[in-house]
Amino acid sequence: MAVQATLAQSSPPGAVDQNELAKAAVEFAEQSEKLSLLPPEQGSHDTIAVEAQFVTPHDTVIVTADGHRLPTVPVQEAHKLNVLREELETQLEPTHHHTIQSPNEEKAIALSQQQNGTSPNKRSTDASLKRSMPPSHTNPLFPPLPLYGPPSLMTHIQCLIFRFTSFFLSLGFLAVIVLGALFTSIGPSVQHLWRLVTLRNPDASSRPFYKEETRRAEIRKRQEEAWLSGHRPSGKTPYPPTEGGPDPLVCDPAYYARRVGLDIEPFEVQTEDGFLIDLWHVYDPKEHTPLPACERAHRGPETFTPPRKPPSSPAKFPVLLIHGLLQSSGAYCVNDDDSLAFLLAKAGYDVWLGNNRCGFTPKHTLLKYSDPRMWAWNIRQMGVFDLPALISRVCYETGFSKIGLICHSQGTTQALVALAKEQRPDLGDRITVFCGLAPAAYAGPLIGKMYFKFMRVISPGFFRVFFGIHAFIPFMMEMHRRLNGRVYGWLGYKVFGFLFGWGDERWDGGLRDRMFRFAPVFVSSESMRWWLGRECFARQKCILSTKEEWRAEEREDGEVGEEGVLGEVDRDMADGGGGGRERKKGRRKKGSTAWYDERAPPFALWVAGDDDLVDGEKLLRRFERGREPHVEVVHQKVIPGYEHLDVIWAMDAPEQVFREVKEVLWKTCDVRGVCRVPKGCEDVPAWKPKKKEVTGDEGEEEEEEEELQSSSSEDLSR
Repeated sequence: MAVQATLAQSSPPGAVDQNELAKAAVEFAEQSEKLSLLPPEQGSHDTIAVEAQFVTPHDTVIVTADGHRLPTVPVQEAHKLNVLREELETQLEPTHHHTIQSPNEEKAIALSQQQNGTSPNKRSTDASLKRSMPPSHTNPLFPPLPLYGPPSLMTHIQCLIFRFTSFFLSLGFLAVIVLGALFTSIGPSVQHLWRLVTLRNPDASSRPFYKEETRRAEIRKRQEEAWLSGHRPSGKTPYPPTEGGPDPLVCDPAYYARRVGLDIEPFEVQTEDGFLIDLWHVYDPKEHTPLPACERAHRGPETFTPPRKPPSSPAKFPVLLIHGLLQSSGAYCVNDDDSLAFLLAKAGYDVWLGNNRCGFTPKHTLLKYSDPRMWAWNIRQMGVFDLPALISRVCYETGFSKIGLICHSQGTTQALVALAKEQRPDLGDRITVFCGLAPAAYAGPLIGKMYFKFMRVISPGFFRVFFGIHAFIPFMMEMHRRLNGRVYGWLGYKVFGFLFGWGDERWDGGLRDRMFRFAPVFVSSESMRWWLGRECFARQKCILSTKEEWRAEEREDGEVGEEGVLGEVDRDMADGGGGGRERKKGRRKKGSTAWYDERAPPFALWVAGDDDLVDGEKLLRRFERGREPHVEVVHQKVIPGYEHLDVIWAMDAPEQVFREVKEVLWKTCDVRGVCRVPKGCEDVPAWKPKKKEVTGDEGEEEEEEEELQSSSSEDLSR
């Protein structure tokens, strides 16, 4: 077989037991073919799976013979491939034991041994560490994804069945949602019409920025007329636009950048599991010349390689923006000069817009759209693979070792997941500050709505029958391409507003249709199942704690709140009573359920006060109550009246949010000496991190634990 031939080319003749070698080769070949790109009769030697690389203890990628990558497979399958490979190599080279074990696989095996009550340092004399099983438990927050092998006649039939059933069933589901959105809009439309009939302005009382909206609409109209008549802004303008006139509502962030005197160059980034994702660089044409297309292409799957060149002083400090669910980073470019991306760029930051896998054009180095392996991913892969790849490319292009990170909604989720100590906590060493806008860590009351509850009650199998195993309701993308921009903008607002419970009262109504040019994008059905299915977020209502865990924490916090600072047992101890031992036994160590360790970057959080989609205030309470002792929150704000999208689209967001984001980015910048000072940040002092010391409650608790252990030892000796 091709697999045996690949590994056997360098083996010394006659040095092995042929029966054992044949058995090892067959077993490895079978496992390799199970995880390869194509079956042996269809593929070449280059497409076979030869190794599994552990990116984290629970996240693997399959490496093919030619160095390409295939997406995540269950840990047990990846581990089995490496074990069989090792056995085959041991047979081929009996005197040279070759190990391909990665540090993350060692962590996975050590974790498994700890769970089984065995010592990670104790080895069997007749079995290597690699033969130990990796963690076998299923994480209730991230259950394993389905394993799809190479295409075959049966898998083709299976995929066709899923695509057929999901086309009609999901289209029916979408039709119900659209009809529901239109039906619920009848009442407001009648009220709007009645105000017009009675000669009242229906917007003057319901829209808080109505006068400013009217003023801006008049300015835009005059600018469009001037552009059409040939009157261009003079060269003395700091940022002369190179596009203008009436807005054609195109799905191109570079076009909207040119309307405000900036531009965007696209980069292609490869993730460690082979996906090709889009990264957009916002730049000032007077200061930057776009790189050639060959230098903006992807650079392979390796992350955090040496930079292209060090930053030249005075450089612009780089910041990366990540978008929310069903959006692209074009959402940061729709409000002209009040867009977050353009505001930061004109203030003096080097702005990069990151997009997640698939986006508007699904791309992979090996897989095609029809292959279900192209869609076997969820929020975990977006955090563990997409975010590091984007940060790595920004660091490479700018020469900085750390960058600022700004995320909205789902973007905050993938960052919070990636930074967790069980995932990729070392990513925190690459981030100066994590700015979370409408952070999505805990579910809001909207998750209990009937249309979401339907997706939660159906089984995982029926979910795949209903919504497929490929893209989630791809008909939405077809509507996005074919419908007139204004028709789609109106319909998109009605549907998404109905689903997610927000309105446009605080937005610039004249730009609303533009806002929906960058949504939706392709996402996987598995990703939506993670958000809304019965197993994950919709059930646990939290991204990194089970429902039982965070409810237990809330009960603890509630008891402390009712008793004041000290509970009844604590007061007894303070008065010299005999309840000290009881207190020590019942009290958990501060931070024992922490999601993050000392590598976490500082956090800055802006929470929408009227956000029904997520509960940002619950996340703030987690930090305030000391459950994350290693996270320093350098800025937090709850904005009354704000809904989920207002943090990026409200007309007063530049004052309520963006100005503070700009200042926090500069306050936490670790290389202020080589960066130009952003406009408006001249008086912003540098942030000094607090020293992490074991004092107060933490030191007291550690002493109590030592005392308890000593007491237990004494009791046993008696």
